[in-house]
Amino acid sequence: MIPLRQNIAEMAGYVPGFQPADAASYIKLNTNENPYPPAPSVLAAIAAEAGEGLRRYPDAASRLAREEAGRLYGFDPSWVIMANGSDEVLNNLIRAFAGEGEEVAYVHPSYSYYGTLTNIQGARVRTFGLTDDFQIAGLPERYQGKLFFLTNPNAPLGFTYSQSFIASLAERIDGMLVVDEAYADFADENSLELVKSHENVVVTRTFSKSYSLAGMRLGLAIARPQVIDALNKIRDHYNLDRLAQAAAAAALKDQEYFRSCVARIRETRERFTAELLRLGFQVIPSSGNYVFATPPGGDGAALYEALYQRRILVRHFTDPLLRHGVRISIGTAEEMAKTVETIAQIVA
Repeated sequence: MIPLRQNIAEMAGYVPGFQPADAASYIKLNTNENPYPPAPSVLAAIAAEAGEGLRRYPDAASRLAREEAGRLYGFDPSWVIMANGSDEVLNNLIRAFAGEGEEVAYVHPSYSYYGTLTNIQGARVRTFGLTDDFQIAGLPERYQGKLFFLTNPNAPLGFTYSQSFIASLAERIDGMLVVDEAYADFADENSLELVKSHENVVVTRTFSKSYSLAGMRLGLAIARPQVIDALNKIRDHYNLDRLAQAAAAAALKDQEYFRSCVARIRETRERFTAELLRLGFQVIPSSGNYVFATPPGGDGAALYEALYQRRILVRHFTDPLLRHGVRISIGTAEEMAKTVETIAQIVA
C-alpha cells in the first residue's frame, strides 16, 4: 500500500482551463490570456539573458525585479517578494499562516485553487457565498480564521469591491486578508495603499494577464516586511530563473507599452459587452480582461458547446452557481467581432 497522506488521497486536484494542442486554429478566449505579445523591451531583455550566463544560478533575491516593483508601486523593496506565478505566493501564504486544522476562507464563487492549496496544507476550508448584489453573505462581525482570500476584481464574475469596503473588511479580520489582484490592472482601483495602512493586508499580483507573460510564470506580493521575511523562508531559494527575472524587471519598467495594451483591452471589453447586451445576454459589469455572460435561456453549456464546434474557446463551469453562463476572455478587437458574429448566429 502506498502511504499517501489521507487528505492528499481524498482531495480533488485543480483543473485549469483547456489548452488545445492546436491552439492557433482556435479563437482562444478561455484562460484570460492577453491577446497581445509582451513588450519588445521584454523580449529583448530575455534574449540578452539567454546566453552564457545561464550556466550560473540566478539572483536568489530577485533584487532588480523587486526594485522595479518598489519604484512603480511606491514601496521599499523589503515590502516586495517575487514569485513563480502568483500561485506560488498564495500557496506560501497558507503555509506561513495556517497550520493543520486551522481555517482558511474565501468567497465562492472566486478562485477555487485557494481550496486546493488549503487542502494540501491540511488546513480547513470555509467559504462565504454572495448575495444578489455581490455582498459577502454570512460573514461574522469578527472573522477569526487565519487567512481570508478576496479576489478583486472577482474571477470569474468580474465585479469589484470598493476600497472602503476592503478596508472595513480588513478591520473585521483577526488573521491576514489577502487581496488577490490578478486582474486589478484592468480595473479603476487597487488595494496597494491598504497595505500601508493595515498591517494584516497582503496584495498579490500576476504578470500573466496584463503583462502578457503567462508563459513565464511570474507573480509578486506586497506586504509588511515581517510577512515578506516569512515568505522568503518558505520559497524555493532560486524560485525565479534568470530569464523570468529579466522579463519581470523589463515589463515593470515599460509602462508605456503596458498602459497601451490595457487600454485596448478595456475598450474592447466595453464594446463587446454592449454587443452581448444587444443580443439579449445578461452581462455582469466587469473590471477584468473577461466578462461573465448569461445567454438568453440561461444554458451556458449549450453556448460553450456551440462555440467550441465553431473553433471558439470560452470557459464554462459546472458549478451550480455558474453553469448558466460562460466566462469569455477579451481578445483582440478582430477576435471579439468574430465572436459576436458567431454568437449572434447561434442565438438566432
